[in-house]
Amino acid sequence: MNTLNHKLSIKYISGLLVLFCMTFFSTGCHDIEDYQDNPRGNFDALWSIIEEHYCFLDEKGLDWDGVYNQYAPKISDKMTREELFSVCADMLSLLKDGHTNLSSPWETSYYRKWWSDYPQNYDARIIEEYYFNFNYRQVGALKYGILPQGNIGYICYPSFATVIGEGNLDYILAYLATCDGLIIDIRDNGGGNMDMVDRIASRFITERITAGFMIHKTGPGKNEFSEPFEYFIDPAPQGRIMWDKPVAILTNRSTFSAANNFVSVMQYIPQVKIVGARTGGGSGMPFSSELPCGWSVRFSACSVLDARGNTTEFGIDPSPGCAVDMDPVDTFNGHDTILDFAINLLCQ
Repeated sequence: MNTLNHKLSIKYISGLLVLFCMTFFSTGCHDIEDYQDNPRGNFDALWSIIEEHYCFLDEKGLDWDGVYNQYAPKISDKMTREELFSVCADMLSLLKDGHTNLSSPWETSYYRKWWSDYPQNYDARIIEEYYFNFNYRQVGALKYGILPQGNIGYICYPSFATVIGEGNLDYILAYLATCDGLIIDIRDNGGGNMDMVDRIASRFITERITAGFMIHKTGPGKNEFSEPFEYFIDPAPQGRIMWDKPVAILTNRSTFSAANNFVSVMQYIPQVKIVGARTGGGSGMPFSSELPCGWSVRFSACSVLDARGNTTEFGIDPSPGCAVDMDPVDTFNGHDTILDFAINLLCQ
């Protein structure tokens, strides 16, 4: 990336989104209220919102004018609201973006193929039963314990929407402090609160690191973007429990959004390996707008890049030599192939 000189702490990301919201309503060729509340008006409003404000049209190689020519003939004044919704949802599916949804009173569209076309590579019951015999600790949705194989600590964090306090992290890391390595399992973690990325990653670093960069649309043109804003993560405050031993982070295709961002940060920390399958991506910060009929549309508006300026919208690969899928025979016998690989990696 060019001119990576704008600096932004991760705690101010929400402020940047507020700035984007102001930009959204002050730029563009059309205002939403210019469109009539009829099938054509609602379709044109939706198409224009994506054309002017969606942040990945160029990266995904989409000819949005061509998309209009493909879908506009399907719009008729005689069509029902349900039929209009179906056409609009089909059009949005071309973005292949799990952050893009159209919501009506009866349905919310959702693109599922970003994960449904891939192996699940995770079964929580296997770990709870065969590795812990259901004898693990739990704080909120977070589960942790010491694995019977080797001297390896294990943390399962199923959703970044579940807030984990600084004190919780101190207790967990203190409990696991005698372990020789740590596994953080974020398979099936669909994201949530970006503040949790900062809070957890801060326990594994000794100095400020560049966490990534953010860019947002500044105008309706597909290449009208802001300069990249650099944001940072600082080590946890003095007195907090830190971790400087080897770490393996387990991922699958359903590791998405804020969890994907966590992987993008942790992948460059020297003692960390990413193990499992490519993540699901979802690096766009979502924003919502409204059509004349009252339906809401949610879409990726700000792109979050990793510390080297790379997009992570399409997912993040495991560390070299650490790509692993679950083996059906292992699963049948009560073994998690990905977890076993990580245990052996940390025990070496």
